[in-house]
Amino acid sequence: MYKYPLAVNSWDDAEIKAIHKVLDEGITTMWDHVKEFERQFAAYTGSKYCVMVNSGSSANLLAVASLFYRNGNTLKAGDEVIVPAVSWPTTYYPLYQYGLKIKFVDIDLDTLNYNLDALSEAVDNNTKLIIAVNLLGNPNDFSKINTIIGSRDIILIEDNCESMGAIFDGKQTGTFGLMGTFSSFFSHHISTMEGGMIITDDEELYHIMLSLRAHGWTRNLPKENKVCGTKSDDIFEEYFRFVLPGYNMRPVEMMGAIGIEQLKKLPDFISTRRKNAEYFYDIFNDSKYFTIQKEIGLSSWFGFSLIIREGTNLDRKKIVNTLIENGIDSRPIVAGNFTKNEVLKWFNYELFGEMRNAEYMDKSGFFVGNHQFFIKDKIIYLKEILEKSIGSVK
Repeated sequence: MYKYPLAVNSWDDAEIKAIHKVLDEGITTMWDHVKEFERQFAAYTGSKYCVMVNSGSSANLLAVASLFYRNGNTLKAGDEVIVPAVSWPTTYYPLYQYGLKIKFVDIDLDTLNYNLDALSEAVDNNTKLIIAVNLLGNPNDFSKINTIIGSRDIILIEDNCESMGAIFDGKQTGTFGLMGTFSSFFSHHISTMEGGMIITDDEELYHIMLSLRAHGWTRNLPKENKVCGTKSDDIFEEYFRFVLPGYNMRPVEMMGAIGIEQLKKLPDFISTRRKNAEYFYDIFNDSKYFTIQKEIGLSSWFGFSLIIREGTNLDRKKIVNTLIENGIDSRPIVAGNFTKNEVLKWFNYELFGEMRNAEYMDKSGFFVGNHQFFIKDKIIYLKEILEKSIGSVK
């Protein structure tokens, strides 16, 4: 048992009752509760459409896949996509799986998002897609990213799986690109056990994703749609009409029912996470040993990163072991510098310049959890344990 765990359960009786309601109704596969959650989540983000799937990883796959089946301006194998060097693997895997050329760009050591100077230099006439990853709750600077894109025909999508509820320039993250993806895994801002969502204002992409999510059939499409045109009224035939090479990414009804209850709590969850962050910031902002994430806009503070300052000669392994010994759970910052992994041998990829910041963060950084309830006592405990290990953090 951790004294300061990375994540904790965010359910109470409301979610348990929602599960029992689904079981009592007897329909456990994707149905009305999922549809209602999709409607409410789209409204929460200020988007026209939402598609719920079985995980945030599937959300990324579905978003990328949908771009290959539009009537115009489709992606094709070999097209170049720019990504940051730090993210979760399933930001990258769909790009490999669809034959895209992946161009890795270094991060900014303060924000942990794109190094915007490097991004600006990396974008060229071959760039067809940019994926902006809002890391650990922190928005990218989308005004600068849009300036970099300018008038070029480049698609922007957001991996917002760690940043539900974050705000930049008055808008929810996930809404700045053509699509935004979210996760509702156990450790995230809301939890539906597993789960993911894609939001968009593009009706054609919405219809494509409805089909791709479930076998590529027409069953879940409206009668008039932008995938097959007009559906037949012959249910016997139409329910088994396949038009796209799809998947089975469907969530189950319990996920939708739980999501409805979690969404009611989300504003308070995020407000509390921000209050925790204020206290964390007060303690660690001026530390002579660590740097912490520089907030852009209003972060939803997925967790708290700590990166050992250059020149301090602190040993991260020793620090992490001390945390473990004292019941404080910690992790590498997301997946660290992803470009160090052997899996890249399968990719068609390019490293644009050095990944210096990503590599430094990979070797010198770690993060601890933030929760949906007040954790001032846990942050104080973290400070005490670090000070026993290294002296005053100031």
